[in-house]
Amino acid sequence: MAETGAFNIVIVAQGGRLQYEAVILAASLRAMSPGFAGRLLVAEPQPGPLWPSDPRIRGEGTRALLEGLGAEIVPFESRCFGHAYPYGNKIEALLSLPEDEAFVFFDTDTLVTGDIMQVPFDFARPTASLRREGTWPQIELYGPGYGAIWKSLYDRFGLDYESSLDPSQPDEYWKRYLYFNAGFFFYRCPRVFGRRFLDYALAIRDDPPPELVCQPLDPWLDQVALPLVIHGLGGGRDTLPEGLLDGEVSCHYRALPLLYARESDHVVRVLEEVTAPHRIKKVLKEHEPIKRMIYQGRGQKVRALFDRDDLPPREQAIRNTIKRNGFWMR
Repeated sequence: MAETGAFNIVIVAQGGRLQYEAVILAASLRAMSPGFAGRLLVAEPQPGPLWPSDPRIRGEGTRALLEGLGAEIVPFESRCFGHAYPYGNKIEALLSLPEDEAFVFFDTDTLVTGDIMQVPFDFARPTASLRREGTWPQIELYGPGYGAIWKSLYDRFGLDYESSLDPSQPDEYWKRYLYFNAGFFFYRCPRVFGRRFLDYALAIRDDPPPELVCQPLDPWLDQVALPLVIHGLGGGRDTLPEGLLDGEVSCHYRALPLLYARESDHVVRVLEEVTAPHRIKKVLKEHEPIKRMIYQGRGQKVRALFDRDDLPPREQAIRNTIKRNGFWMR
């Protein structure tokens, strides 16, 4: 497979859990993709009126470790979301990144498990993660269906609705409609993508179509706007080969107990190997869930609860089993 061209990897980190997840991602990137020649940009929200407390990465040890792993910390201002909707960080951060430099955004709770330079990104045709469940919209008995809700959004932004549909899926089944998890996405320019993402998200939040009157937008706002952005920029659901991101090359684990419960032996081995060096362990042990799950063996106890060849079909059932056994941490 031919190598892809140069690009940056972007994550968002702030004080608390995300800063430690960022360390794990950075360590796994360096270990598993030694040929990655782009920049690892860690976008960091700055203090301001939308944050009741300082959101920046805490502790010089974490900051120094990230920089030692090759990360560049990029500050950005929260002007529209902040504490009230922290998922908006991934939208606002894009506006502070280098213009006209191709990027791949990952949520911090992602582990790099293979060579990312072998992923054939087409940065002119964006896409996002298809490892998702039908979480939105939430259909009400007497309310509009999937088609009416999604069409109202495409119409609002002057987008072609029909070409977004997957005709292999039945009408009023959620997979027929363009819907992603926002755990990764990419494009040729972060500012072009970010401006459209911000415009669409704010319009949906502040002036939604009538069809959305009963629909929850927290925490789903980013995932409602994302397919509209991707479709409007010429992308879609099939612009990457299957099995690479969210497969051989990356794992969006969401929470460490879920990683131990459902991911492959290779993923667990990568996690435990990249977090083993003393300089990394010293920082990560500051975070109690990581300390217990990785370094004190709780993760392996979670792993023993499940048969990876016969997992419950829905994530909530996995979470419930972990919680019943007293092992849930995040």
